[in-house]
Amino acid sequence: MNNIQSYITEHKERFLNELIELLKIPSISADSAYKDDVLKTAEAIKDSLKKAGCNTVEICKTDGYPIVYGEKIIDKNLPTVLVYGHYDVQPPDPLELWTSPPFEPVIKKTDLHPEGAIYARGACDDKGQMYMHVKAMEFMTSTNQLPCNVKFMIEGEEEVGSANLATFVKNNHDKLKNDVILISDTGMIANDVPSITTGLRGLSYVEVEVTGPNRDLHSGLYGGAVANPINVLTKMIASLHDENNHITIPGFYDKVEELSKEERAEMAKAPFNLENYKKALDIESVYGEDDYTTNERNSIRPTLDVNGIWGGYIGEGAKTVIASKAYAKISMRLVPHQDWEEITQLFKKHFESIAPKGVKIKVKPHHGGQGYVTPINSVGYKAASKAYQDTFGKTPIPQRSGGSIPIVALFEQELKSKTILMGFGLDSDAIHSPNEHFGIWNYLKGIETIPLFYKYFTELFE
Repeated sequence: MNNIQSYITEHKERFLNELIELLKIPSISADSAYKDDVLKTAEAIKDSLKKAGCNTVEICKTDGYPIVYGEKIIDKNLPTVLVYGHYDVQPPDPLELWTSPPFEPVIKKTDLHPEGAIYARGACDDKGQMYMHVKAMEFMTSTNQLPCNVKFMIEGEEEVGSANLATFVKNNHDKLKNDVILISDTGMIANDVPSITTGLRGLSYVEVEVTGPNRDLHSGLYGGAVANPINVLTKMIASLHDENNHITIPGFYDKVEELSKEERAEMAKAPFNLENYKKALDIESVYGEDDYTTNERNSIRPTLDVNGIWGGYIGEGAKTVIASKAYAKISMRLVPHQDWEEITQLFKKHFESIAPKGVKIKVKPHHGGQGYVTPINSVGYKAASKAYQDTFGKTPIPQRSGGSIPIVALFEQELKSKTILMGFGLDSDAIHSPNEHFGIWNYLKGIETIPLFYKYFTELFE
């Protein structure tokens, strides 16, 4: 790709300002109060794809938030790359932990980001990384260097399970026909250690409700005589792990893939400093399933975590009450071969079975998705590897991620094509947390690297 670095240097300020304007819109898909903002963001993405050179751009309605679709077909005999991303973001709570307002983007210099990082909700997940593809497209079309066909599918419900995307994909096989799917919604090991994500964990997300008496009770008059739903819920949750931090749900591990010693040894080659890891999180010790390393626990092993728990009185001061109800939200990260719907049913059956008499249990499934592994000998992976070699000067390390992008398995099932995960974020970017940010260097490096993927994929595809 000729002149890509000079093009980025020339347009750097505009690239940053455009992203900042996009980050100002609070496109929170989980909260209906932000519906107009989510729709406004879809319109902004539509406009940006037009300006980037797509010949066709449309907002496709769904039963939820719309999908923005764009394409530029230059020759039907050439391969087609389908770019997926999402324009919705996580809620910013807790707001008091942000050092600057989540939807008022600011650039701050840090030790990891001496050139600065953009602090805002969605900066890395996924507006910043999605927008790299839009700007890479702009470069290729404006300099007449687009080597193949490209399609964009940018959705607004990824953070709430992508329920309507599945229907859209199933109903639009011809529109979405492609030779490879390209996604930037993951990360890399470090700015000087490029990596390509080759595996994602699946997900099962549930909400549980424990009901005791038919109303809140005085804890003095009824304490010790009536089951307290909060006490019961905490005991039930505690029992979901044994003393070795192994999940106790019967059948949970039946289909878990056990990696060979050779594969685990290859994973262990990735640079990792345990002391730096603990220091970055301000913890004294790591925690997890026995007989596995930290990087194995958060990538190739399944997990069960409480994401939220509430009930009773939590206001200022004291209120001596036994609550009628207690609730928790629980997520299970799954590895390839574990079916999320099967795991959800196993959880439901087990959780109901361990409830003591005196309470009623409800288990409400929210959403989920399957795990995914992409081969490192595919044309797409080889093209991505060559692109990273050109811009980073190093061969990227294949890495399995602990995160989930549930629709990736759906894409392969419905569209019969492999997905390449070219992420440019860092673990420290605080996605889903207060003070989410994305390095300016990472943002621009993505714009530099992505066009090279197109170049090499087209060359290797023949």
